[in-house]
Amino acid sequence: MTVQVTFQPDDVTIAAEVGEPWLTVADRAGVSIPTGCLMGSCHACEVDLDDEESICACISAVPAGRSAIVVNLYIDPTW
Repeated sequence: MTVQVTFQPDDVTIAAEVGEPWLTVADRAGVSIPTGCLMGSCHACEVDLDDEESICACISAVPAGRSAIVVNLYIDPTW
C-alpha cells in the first residue's frame, strides 16, 4: 500500500510504502532528518505526524491505515 507523505516546512511530497523506514523516505525525498543515537533514545530525529503524534524517525516506519501523512520537521538547536 502506498501512502502520500508530505514533509513540512519544505512542502515536499513523495509516495512511500507502508513499513518503509522514515529515514529512508526522507532520504528519497531529499529531506534531512537530523539523527543522533539511531536507537530512539536521544530524540534528535523526533518529528510530528499530522500534528498529532510525535515519533522518533530513526526507529519508526510508515504506518498502515492512512492514505496521506504530513510529517512536520523541526530542528532542535542543540543538535
